[in-house]
Parts: sequence; C-alpha cells; structure tokens
Amino acid sequence: MAKNKSARTKLREHFLSNIGRVMNSDELHEVSGGRVEWARRIRELRNEEGYQILTNNDRSDLKPGQYLLLDPKPQPAFARAISKETRAFVLDRNGFTCQMCGAVAGEPHPYDRTRKTRLHIGHIVDKSQGGTDDPSNLRAICSVCNEGASNLTLERPSALKLLAQVRRAKGADQVQVLKWLVQKFPQQTCQFMNHGQNQSEKT
Repeated sequence: MAKNKSARTKLREHFLSNIGRVMNSDELHEVSGGRVEWARRIRELRNEEGYQILTNNDRSDLKPGQYLLLDPKPQPAFARAISKETRAFVLDRNGFTCQMCGAVAGEPHPYDRTRKTRLHIGHIVDKSQGGTDDPSNLRAICSVCNEGASNLTLERPSALKLLAQVRRAKGADQVQVLKWLVQKFPQQTCQFMNHGQNQSEKT
C-alpha cells in the first residue's frame, strides 16, 4: 500500500512523524521515493496545505537544504485559484516557453535531455510575499526551473530599501516584521537584548 502513496503524502507523513527534528535534502529526497520534484512537493505542503515547514530562509540556525516542522497543525493556506482559462492565456502569451530558461513545452529539456519539458504556471512575486493570481503576476515556467524558484523575486532589495519600506509600514505590520526577525535570529536577538541591558546598567 505504501508504494501507492504519492510523494507528497509520504513527505507529509514523514514530517508529522519527525516534529522538531531537522531533516536534510538527501533524507527527504529518499522519503519521496527518489522523485525529481520532491522539493516542489514540500512547497505544496507549505503553500497549499499550510504546514509551517521552516528552512534557512526562516531560521538562521538552519543550513541550506535543511528542513524543520515544529507545529503539526497547518495554518490557513493559500487557495489554488488559477482557472483553466487563465492558465491557457498565460501559456499562450508566453509562447509555451519557460520564461526562465527558454525551454519549449514538449521538447527535450536543455539542461536534462532525458526529460521532456513540462510547463507550469508560476508566480513572479510569490503568494507568500503578497503576489496575486492576476495574469500580470503569472508566467510559464518549466518543472526544472520551478524546483528551485520558490519565493524568489526579480530583485533582492538592499538593507536601505528594506528599512525604508519598514519605516513606511503600519505599526502592526512592523511588529510582524519584528516577530519574524526574532524567530529567524534568536541568538542574535538575545545578544542585542543583553547588550542593551548592560548599556542601561552602566548609565
């Protein structure tokens, strides 16, 4: 029966059986049954099912390729709202060509000649970063590029740009940014707090 389970189901069960344990890419790839798109299945668990699977983007103490699930209860996830009509429009607009590597649907993939190019609809600005399902925020992307494209935007903002945006944000949103930073950098937060306390004791 286990052989008939999908890679996504196997990964979900493995995460739920290993709450609080850091797992690496090799382990999860093996759990998925050696599926090439195992990383995409993990993104679906996060983005579609709402499991808060942490990576080094969320916690500074996690290394690239490490994953951690602390809470077995999923949070509200984004609904898949891209219609067949929108999908067809985006594929036609993009000439049935991956907008990252230029691979054409149905042809051998330029980076892996053993695989035929399969196109998906991807977000330019990820939904977790406020992107929408509007066609202007959608693009055709092949499965090879999609495996490494989660949560990437066209330009990484500098510290000055980030600070400018945070200063302009509402107080409640600034608090959310603070909570995220404290969660990602727990050790550095403690150091800052201790340093501030020592400074106040000296004055």
